[in-house]
Amino acid sequence: MAEIIQKDGIWAFDGVALRLTPGRDRNVGVLRRALGELVVPLAALAGISFEQGRRQGRLRLRLRDGADPLLHATGGRLAEPDDPYRLAVEPDRYGVAEYVTDEVRDALLLERVPGTPVGGFLLPGPALPLSVSAGDGTASFDGEQVRLEWNWKTEDVKAAAGPRTLALADILGVEWQPSAGLENGHLRFRVAGAPVRERAKFDPNAVELWGFKRDPLMALVAAAVQARLPHPAAAGSPAATGSPEVSGEPGAPEADHDALLRRLRELGELHRAGVLTDEEFTLAKQAVLKRL
Repeated sequence: MAEIIQKDGIWAFDGVALRLTPGRDRNVGVLRRALGELVVPLAALAGISFEQGRRQGRLRLRLRDGADPLLHATGGRLAEPDDPYRLAVEPDRYGVAEYVTDEVRDALLLERVPGTPVGGFLLPGPALPLSVSAGDGTASFDGEQVRLEWNWKTEDVKAAAGPRTLALADILGVEWQPSAGLENGHLRFRVAGAPVRERAKFDPNAVELWGFKRDPLMALVAAAVQARLPHPAAAGSPAATGSPEVSGEPGAPEADHDALLRRLRELGELHRAGVLTDEEFTLAKQAVLKRL
């Protein structure tokens, strides 16, 4: 088990999956708190990196394209406090962060996980039912229908039609866009047979977002709906089998063996430097020896 515990959260890797638990630090965003613990299977990962800084470092996960409905629905627009795939690391734990990075990289190498896009979501999306209020309305989703209800701040032309109920079968796509500068954001549903209004404030199939604290929570609804729509790679793509690829080009057993030996040497160095405790070193060494 490779684990790093920080105020920002806890990342634990058991060789099969990474468990990402948000911390209670005030810098942790509302979306990460609402998501809670995420279990990311090794097959969903494209890579991991650790960046040192003078005051703080960053662990970052890179997922394979199409693996996570949240990332697809938000299009890489999540701010750092709400991004579940980043972890702030204090300088005194840089050695542990490097150890976790190496463990994940070695596992990706040994399991020959490719970095190519997948043909089906490997993460389930947020739990249901969901209901989030932000901007000019409330969006709810029970797995079969999306319901949009308006508040007193909604434009009259949109509110006049009353609440909207959208069947999942009629939804072609979903998008969450944060506010930026003077431009408001939105949670928008593309619905069969309905035109898309340029401005969300007048679009009866969109909730307009104004840059307030709860805006990121609308991404939960976007991700939950996206997880139940046909996968983006489903039509006309080689990855459309619906099952992830976990096999790559054949690798040389000697190369895997050398990587494990290097890992043992690195563990010894970390232990001698005091980065790993006796218990952590013993557990990590046993995990490596099992692979030899």
